[in-house]
Amino acid sequence: MHIIDSHLHAIAPDAVTYPKNPIGGHQSEWSQERPVDVQGVIKALDDAGVAKAVVVQASTVYGHDNRYVVDAVRAYPDRLVGVYSIDALAPDAVERIDHWEAQGLHGFRLFTTGTTMPGQSDWLGHKDSYPAWAHAEKKGIPVCLQMTMQGLPTLRTLMERFPKSRVLLDHCARPNLDDGAPYQAAQALFEMAQYEGVHLKLTNRTLASAAQGHSTPAAFLEKLVHTFGAQRIAWGSNFPATEGSLRQLLTSAREALSSLPEQQQAMILGGTVARIYPALAGVAA
Repeated sequence: MHIIDSHLHAIAPDAVTYPKNPIGGHQSEWSQERPVDVQGVIKALDDAGVAKAVVVQASTVYGHDNRYVVDAVRAYPDRLVGVYSIDALAPDAVERIDHWEAQGLHGFRLFTTGTTMPGQSDWLGHKDSYPAWAHAEKKGIPVCLQMTMQGLPTLRTLMERFPKSRVLLDHCARPNLDDGAPYQAAQALFEMAQYEGVHLKLTNRTLASAAQGHSTPAAFLEKLVHTFGAQRIAWGSNFPATEGSLRQLLTSAREALSSLPEQQQAMILGGTVARIYPALAGVAA
């Protein structure tokens, strides 16, 4: 099976060349306790048997300075594709999108919640962000959203305004799954399936949540795939933000996905992300 990790991070050991400027004002604990540089990422991919990966900007370390992601992708163009972070409200947001795309990155990330910035920021959907959304829609640029379910009503409005947008919800928008099937507490997430451009990153963080309370990963995945289709779901390890080696995280994910037909497993473990980021087709297996 051709496996592609849709969501991992790389942290530079050189804080002079790549100074820290985290969104939220302070650096995330995981990036201080277990940082992994791009060479370590490649070793982890090899050890786990993962062919390729999408390196997502570590917003809680570098903010919108995406130079390390650029250099990481340039160092290993046969294995990696990079996603950058932007300030969508900035007057030059469109110019910054074009800049980072020209540097070889593919798709941007909007960081509206996280360990350094709990809750749901209220700027998502602000009219000042419309030029960035319109540009992404016109150019076919994927948008990763780090958000909570509280932001889903705003996302619905954005998808209605920009219906051709392709959006990936990091960690499936962090749903509450404790109530178990049929997951009434996460109903707003499942309702997003009506927007064809909405895709989900099924990270190991989400799979861990699906094993809490009355929920089981098998029950959650059954409803998720039935509602969105495997072609709109992409596995991401969240390595090294999620504890454990990449090999361990992949093993855990494959165990959780084992209840699905093999074709659906293959789509979630690589097929979906390869479709969203066509640049991966040019990355050697």
